[in-house]
Amino acid sequence: MTAGPPVGGRHPAVWGDPAQAPTAQEREGLAQLLRARFPDAALAWRDPVDWRTVALSPARLRAPHGLREVVADDRATRLLHARGRSFTDLARARAGDYGSPPDLVATPRSRAEVAQVLEWCADAGATCIPFGGGTSVVGGVTPPAGDRPVVTLQTRALDALVDVDVQSQAACLQGGATGPVVEQQLKPHGLTLRFFPQSFELATLGGWIATRAGGHFATGPTHIDDLVEAVTAITPQGRWSSIRLPASGAGPSPDRLLLGSEGILGVVTDAWVRVQPVPQHRARRTVRFASFAEGAGAVRALAQSGLQPAGCRLLDPIEGLLNGAGDGTAAVLLLAFESAWRPVDADLRLALELCRDAGGTPDDAADAGAGEAWRSSFLRAPYLRDALIGLGMIVETFETATTWDRFDRLVEHVADTTQAAVTAMCGDGIVTCRITHAYPDGAAPYFTVIAPGRRGEEPAQWAQIKAAATGALSAAGGTVTHHHAVGRDHRTWYDHQRPELFARALRAAKVAVDPDGIMNPGVLID
Repeated sequence: MTAGPPVGGRHPAVWGDPAQAPTAQEREGLAQLLRARFPDAALAWRDPVDWRTVALSPARLRAPHGLREVVADDRATRLLHARGRSFTDLARARAGDYGSPPDLVATPRSRAEVAQVLEWCADAGATCIPFGGGTSVVGGVTPPAGDRPVVTLQTRALDALVDVDVQSQAACLQGGATGPVVEQQLKPHGLTLRFFPQSFELATLGGWIATRAGGHFATGPTHIDDLVEAVTAITPQGRWSSIRLPASGAGPSPDRLLLGSEGILGVVTDAWVRVQPVPQHRARRTVRFASFAEGAGAVRALAQSGLQPAGCRLLDPIEGLLNGAGDGTAAVLLLAFESAWRPVDADLRLALELCRDAGGTPDDAADAGAGEAWRSSFLRAPYLRDALIGLGMIVETFETATTWDRFDRLVEHVADTTQAAVTAMCGDGIVTCRITHAYPDGAAPYFTVIAPGRRGEEPAQWAQIKAAATGALSAAGGTVTHHHAVGRDHRTWYDHQRPELFARALRAAKVAVDPDGIMNPGVLID
């Protein structure tokens, strides 16, 4: 057995690299800002419970001799893989509650070793949970409690660039490659995957595929679905591999079933993805609107214009203020264009005309402060969330997507319902909204909740708020999730959203490739 976490330096109860966490001075500055907004909140910093003191049951199984080099049972590794990185996960882990950690963590180095791990789990009657960066915010990698032993399969050792086809603008990468590793390996070829979710630092290609993740670009190819050319996965019944093609009409696509399968069918070991030359031409501006609804009208016009801005992110006034992109008096549209092949200044000029027609006022071209402030805030947000949790705050997000004819009503209804739930559970709190992705037929509104919690009760408080918010967005015609996956947290609402015949078909597919039901049980289907 190996010792120590396979991803060195990470703390089981915080996001990412502890060295990048806010300093004590930064935390105190944050606390002062919060006290000004929430004067009745009892804000005091608490360090996470020392993970070395957490009670941990002995592993209920041992690795076979042929896998012992890639299997770990030490405390740090097991706790690191006990939870994802939702607010609930982190709040509970900081309090020393790691739920039911996996008994063992396997880190296979090849397709063959992945197959060995799955065969071992089936023979031992153990559950297997694929785990990449562990950035799930919906309970997607949480081991279920019960008598069945659990093996978490960590994919990060599978991170190589296998092949590059410059002529076809495609690359084959292993599924355990994180965002930075993907980009570092493509850079010498002058290429980029151009996929940058907020979890980019930690999340993996295989995880993006398994959860149908979305990057931060607002239009055009922004979902991982758009970038996948072919996928290989190892299932308990063998290898699942599709033919590499630009497009095909030959029946239902094998890749489409793996996209969004969330680990219930197998482990994504590698994939051919569409890449492109690194953009050389960029242009961006900030536009202000009197109201969020007015700004949303401009976003709709832009999405339907065919201009396809890379960035088209609309922040409501409070969201703009919190992110340093505005002063709280206007909605802020962060507009950007980029291209590897041609200048984009003309596209920006046309987009600004559309914004003016919709009532917007572009900022001076020389002022890039709002956009830069947002970019910095976007990258730092997960670390700042850790600091807020440590101070006793509830801070979490949820997102959806809906068609334009429902958009305004959905945003108003969900915001009002969520604010009422926040007030009922916390006495006070902030609910903000932004548009993250825009389509000709609709958009994805993304909500943030910040509220003072009661020490020890924060996860329960958030559960009540989350239930009210998700119920409201489902009732208003939104999807249960636009890009955060279903996991275990969204199951109740997902079960109502999907057609029952499709659920039966998915169950049948799972029986075909996983007859013993070892792969991530409780996610998507029972």
